[in-house]
Amino acid sequence: MSIPTADSAAGRAVKAADRAHVFHSWSAQALIDPLAVAGAEGSYFWDYEGNRYLDFSSQLVNTNIGHQHPKVVAAIQEQAAKLCTIAPGFAQESRSEAARLIAERTPGDLDKIFFTNGGAEANENAIRLARLHTGRQKVMSTYRSYHGATANAIALTGDPRRWANETGVSGVVHFWGPYAYRSNFHAENEAQECERALEHLEQVIAFEGPGTVAAIILETVVGTAGVLIPPPGYLAGVRAICDRYGIVLILDEVMAGFGRTGEWFAADHWGVTPDLLTFAKGVNSGYVPLGGVAISAEIAATFAERPFPGGLTYSGHPLACASAVATINAMAEEGIVENARHIGETVLGPGLRELADRHPSIGEVRGLGVFWALDLVKNRETREPLVPYNAAGAANAPMAELAAACKQRGLWPFVNMNRFHVVPPCTVTEEEAKTGLAILDEVLTLTDAHTG
Repeated sequence: MSIPTADSAAGRAVKAADRAHVFHSWSAQALIDPLAVAGAEGSYFWDYEGNRYLDFSSQLVNTNIGHQHPKVVAAIQEQAAKLCTIAPGFAQESRSEAARLIAERTPGDLDKIFFTNGGAEANENAIRLARLHTGRQKVMSTYRSYHGATANAIALTGDPRRWANETGVSGVVHFWGPYAYRSNFHAENEAQECERALEHLEQVIAFEGPGTVAAIILETVVGTAGVLIPPPGYLAGVRAICDRYGIVLILDEVMAGFGRTGEWFAADHWGVTPDLLTFAKGVNSGYVPLGGVAISAEIAATFAERPFPGGLTYSGHPLACASAVATINAMAEEGIVENARHIGETVLGPGLRELADRHPSIGEVRGLGVFWALDLVKNRETREPLVPYNAAGAANAPMAELAAACKQRGLWPFVNMNRFHVVPPCTVTEEEAKTGLAILDEVLTLTDAHTG
């Protein structure tokens, strides 16, 4: 891997233009200091000073195939030379092939693909499909969740990013999903957590009125809110509840899909087929914006002769779909999904559990494939989080200190509240994964200092 010669002047120019004109998401504009990135390859990216970072964040947990995969870059170039864009109403080669490849891998009869520009729009359109199909309005989602930043998607979201965005008239009802380590149901084990979480969900449905609920949307594995693996039987139980009341089950696989958990889709771990499945991120590693909804035969039939009242100018964009085709083919040909599973089973899982044996600030290790989180605590007995919920400023200092120490050592972290997420690309090598774990071993001494 070659890194360009440092070019500080170019870096300063990029930074100056950014600070003068770019308005950044989720940020107080005067308080941020974005790194100027010069390039990337595989599991690494680098700045204009020549500092290289091992990307343990996969950016926003989306570069599943790594940075600058040559087959995907070539596919975008070839498609650009052939046909850059065409309206969604036409049949177009890369669009048709991307839909076919995705439908081959989705569970059950989810064989129709509606393309969007990203995950939030995928969830928006899944909700629209569910409401029109059922003739109902309410949608249920968990408190520990993130579904996107558009109107319905942010209302569905459970984390604090919802607070400043909700209108109070969204038709969204939140409930508690399973999280055995911090159980809302006073459960003593996973089986009890599953049983009580399902009882809770069914009770909420009863009090909301089953005939008013169009859909339940779940992240198959909860992502930003903690990498929460559903206990055995939970997803099957939700599927059964949805069937009982005529509710559409939507699985949000925007973050968990396309190899992240060591399967093509996280739902494959539990053999559950939703009515709608949303995707984005890993479908083409974000090389060109793309998302979508995989639709069951029953819901697709609702719109056989009834127009679907939704669409996007860039739905199924040829460049985006060409990059998806190349990504899916490369993942299949190069065993990238299998690599994610192997790294999780043989390196990350065992390695993170070894770190937990040495570091008292690790309360719990959980994950699958290349999708892991460390739940950091002040005290293992009480399970008090290392920082308070939604901490900011001085209250969040231990996590900020941890992130800064990682970056100083060449590891780019993903931290959220009291958690450190370990989410490298699905293409990460054993050596790269072990390098990241070694750095993490060093910096966790900082969080250990806050335990007692």
